[in-house]
Amino acid sequence: MTATTADPRGNHLADTATGLPIPADKEFADVAQERRWRKQRLAAAMRLFGKAGYAEGISGHISVRDPEHHDRFWVNPFGVSFSLVKVKDLICVDARGNVVEGTGKVNPSAFTIHSELHKRPGAEAIAHGHTAYSRALASLERLLDPLDQESAAFYENQVFYGDYDGPAVAVEHGEDIAARLGDKRALLLKYHGLITVGGSLEEAVHWFFTYEGCAQMQLAAHAAGEPRPMSHEQALAARDGFGDEQLGRFSFNVLWDEITAEQPDLFEE
Repeated sequence: MTATTADPRGNHLADTATGLPIPADKEFADVAQERRWRKQRLAAAMRLFGKAGYAEGISGHISVRDPEHHDRFWVNPFGVSFSLVKVKDLICVDARGNVVEGTGKVNPSAFTIHSELHKRPGAEAIAHGHTAYSRALASLERLLDPLDQESAAFYENQVFYGDYDGPAVAVEHGEDIAARLGDKRALLLKYHGLITVGGSLEEAVHWFFTYEGCAQMQLAAHAAGEPRPMSHEQALAARDGFGDEQLGRFSFNVLWDEITAEQPDLFEE
């Protein structure tokens, strides 16, 4: 559990490596309240993916573990655009792939990948997309280099997955992906896309946005010349700040404020 302090006004703040005045994690009166909160954040994350142009047809999924039934997760339904998802559209999937709440269908790849990754302790949320810059970086068989502070968040905290034998629809494929990822926060899949994992929905989505942006920057830097990465010591120092989990969670809140003000219909239940 995150330690907290208080500012001069008595607001609880999380103790982070950055020393920033980040509010402590939200507390809930009961599990129903927490479930509603997670579903709202999940729907907002999907709208953010849609706004960012991360949609690729039927591909891409974001999930968050149910706060009560830990072998279940909430995810976007198959065939619904990220840009149109509302809270009422979300589906809850159990360990066997059955939709136990909601009326939509589950994407077979979403179940294969997310069901296995959610078995990892602390993997509360998972974001996956077939985004352009991450796919381009993967085609070069390269991970992010610590070229700046943001990319250092993934220094020694990312994995390259070079195997490919078609879409991830077999349980064995999901098991292999989970095993390769281990305790890292990002997995870059050759010919496929990007997966990020977090201890909260906010964190997983923030890492996804950051990774994709860093992939774009790295490709641009290499196209322009010969970039000079940070030293090992510099990368570790930058990771302590920009790789901080609380910073990742709070950074999502900025996007949350924007998308909920702009697209309040996402709250429809």
